[in-house]
Amino acid sequence: MEFKNYYDVLGVARDATADDIKKAFRKLARKYHPDVSKEPDAEARMKEVNEAYAVLSDPEKRAAYDQLSQGYRPGQEFRPPPGWDAGFEFSGHGFSPHEAAEFSDFFAELFGGLGGRTRHGGGFHARGEDHHAKIYLDLEDAYRGATRQISLRAPRLDPQGHVVLESRTLNVKIPKGVREGQTIRLAGQGSPGIGGAPAGDLLLEVHFQPHPRFRVDGRDLFMTLPLAPWEAALGTVIPIDLPEGSVKVRIPPGAQSGQQLRVRGKGIPADPPGDLLLNLQVVVPPADTPRARELYETMARELAYDPRAGR
Repeated sequence: MEFKNYYDVLGVARDATADDIKKAFRKLARKYHPDVSKEPDAEARMKEVNEAYAVLSDPEKRAAYDQLSQGYRPGQEFRPPPGWDAGFEFSGHGFSPHEAAEFSDFFAELFGGLGGRTRHGGGFHARGEDHHAKIYLDLEDAYRGATRQISLRAPRLDPQGHVVLESRTLNVKIPKGVREGQTIRLAGQGSPGIGGAPAGDLLLEVHFQPHPRFRVDGRDLFMTLPLAPWEAALGTVIPIDLPEGSVKVRIPPGAQSGQQLRVRGKGIPADPPGDLLLNLQVVVPPADTPRARELYETMARELAYDPRAGR
């Protein structure tokens, strides 16, 4: 996927005001609208212009794009880093994946999952829009529950038409057993209502920070468990520290690399809880001392083992 410079598409500077962007869009729309334009590539150019305007005319998307796009050039290979939009607070006027599909893959990758059209009611009474944000938690929070202080940045336009970021800090109660992708709803923390109608909610989409030992899938926990050759051959009992507490796991004799052991109920707490899945990996110690070489040579003589027999 190639990076797109939306400022270049509209021909405006990065510090352009909202009025500058609107004027540039109208000028290009008059030039490339397929109903009036004689340009051979009018339809494609109009699509690019519409896409750039959809981002730069929206303070929230523009702020997120500005942060993400630093250091990139047009046409450069681009993949958004995981969690690039964490800490941004988006209101409910985003694009659905279907709507985003009308634009480029670049646009859909960045903004296809942001919010949705959630305004309710009409006239002089309307519930406020829901806001959306992603938060990243430690895996340990899912085991213990926690109260975490999170800071969110909400873009808006200043009186001169420039995008500025307003920050706010919230104390959020993290329920024990929370899962990747789960939404935590903070009632009344979205946009204010109109005409006395209630405010919208703030919806926090939960993700876990990368863990040095564990990988999470749903409520299950995955871990690579290294074994010495004698532990794999003879079997053993190994204590494993979990995000909360520990568990002793019996390794059966004759365990092999690639084998997976399931420890039921030791994943993320829930009803029912997830499981702990151990991917076994036999690690061979180096023959880097005379004694180690002697032991390996003894095994070679006396075991008569051919791991490739029968293949």
